[in-house]
Amino acid sequence: MDSQFYNTRKPGKFIKFLWASAGGDQFILERSTYSDQVKYACLGGIVFATGLMAGLSGGYAFYTIFEPRGNVLTNPIHLPTILLAIVFGLIWGLMIFNLDRFIVAATGKGDGTEKITWDEIKGALPRIIMGMIIAISISKPVEIRMFKTEIDTELRKIQIQKQTEYAAEVDKTFAEREKNLDLDFQKLNKEQAALIQKINEYDDRFQSEMTEGQGGRGKGEGPVALALRRERENAENQLLRFNELNAAEFKVLQERKEDLRKKKEEERQNNEKAANGLDGLLERIKIAHQVAGFSITLFITLLFMAIELTPIFFKLMLTKTPYDYLKENIEDLMMANNGIEIRYDYYEDKKGLERHLVINHAADIKLYEKIKESDIQKELSDYAIKQFKEKEKEIIDNNPQLYIKKNTDLKSRKEYEEELSKEILEYSQQLDSKLQKELISLAFARKKQMEESIVINNPDEYIEIVMQKNETTIEGETALDSEER
Repeated sequence: MDSQFYNTRKPGKFIKFLWASAGGDQFILERSTYSDQVKYACLGGIVFATGLMAGLSGGYAFYTIFEPRGNVLTNPIHLPTILLAIVFGLIWGLMIFNLDRFIVAATGKGDGTEKITWDEIKGALPRIIMGMIIAISISKPVEIRMFKTEIDTELRKIQIQKQTEYAAEVDKTFAEREKNLDLDFQKLNKEQAALIQKINEYDDRFQSEMTEGQGGRGKGEGPVALALRRERENAENQLLRFNELNAAEFKVLQERKEDLRKKKEEERQNNEKAANGLDGLLERIKIAHQVAGFSITLFITLLFMAIELTPIFFKLMLTKTPYDYLKENIEDLMMANNGIEIRYDYYEDKKGLERHLVINHAADIKLYEKIKESDIQKELSDYAIKQFKEKEKEIIDNNPQLYIKKNTDLKSRKEYEEELSKEILEYSQQLDSKLQKELISLAFARKKQMEESIVINNPDEYIEIVMQKNETTIEGETALDSEER
């Protein structure tokens, strides 16, 4: 503000930005006191700082949600996710900045005193609730970043524990399938082992017969030894046939076993992925509450609430300054220039509250003009109708038949007779057509009865008549074809 007794510095672009952030009017602030300029600059600084913290908090939350999962202690930084988080952080910060700017700008001065009364709090309650929600949303990502080291340590313990639980669950899931597969193997192996044992028994008995002899027989290859050899060869042939018949089944079982082993290994590898997936924002917030405790968590949340709600309470505590009077003066001038009059506390409503009377003079003048214009149009319409009525009366007096013919749709006797004759003719034709259809139906019914009586009384005669008709038809068609040729 420049005057003979008071000069203020010309504000820079950053100061103007802070004024705009607080919802202040630059034109008025440039003409206000230095104190007003500092107040609105501080308010704008708080709003801007809140938006900046919201952008950082939202960007970190976005990165925490969408970063690749892995070992929390050795998980590397993912550059593409960082770029996306920066973009989201900017968008989120601008949203919160704009919302805070609206909340601060929409909060009035209250009663103009430094005291915050209960009525002022009730009026600002919706803005206070919105500010609290914003503060909580900002504080939680900042909180998990403050305790990141402790959270990572506890989170890694949980991941290892979950991995162990998943591994036990996988072993339990595959144990039954492995058991059934082993039973199939044991069944085949048992039959194969019985044949092998049988061959070994024949070998032992044959060797004993060849070296020692049994039952008083001499040692050497005698009849018993030869019989044992043949039995041994038969058992060996049975083993070969068994192996040939069950080779495919052995192969299938082996493939199933290998496939089951691979699936089990894949599930064990998925255990690590599933355990590393426990690195989301919700899990970190839960661990942060456990690590920091209720008191520290509450303190951080209250700190951000204080930063977020300070501009609201600050504006409720402000007293009226030259800025407010200048603003009211400009608002009154603008309303006066636009023909708006406000009579304060003009009447009481049904609840006993005093209300202002708002008079829009420009609108009243426009409405008055429209009403008068409508009245004139009505008068002119009445006069036009009256003149039209007089003219029509004059036509009736001079030539009533012409008026009747002009304004009515009466028909002559001849026209009525022609239309009536036409309708009677159409109705007679419809009756004749209906009568002919009924007579044809009756003729076919009588013909059917006559033929049925012929069939019942003398079927041979009916067959002969039909055959004669067919022969006559065929001869007629043949003669017609000959003539055509």
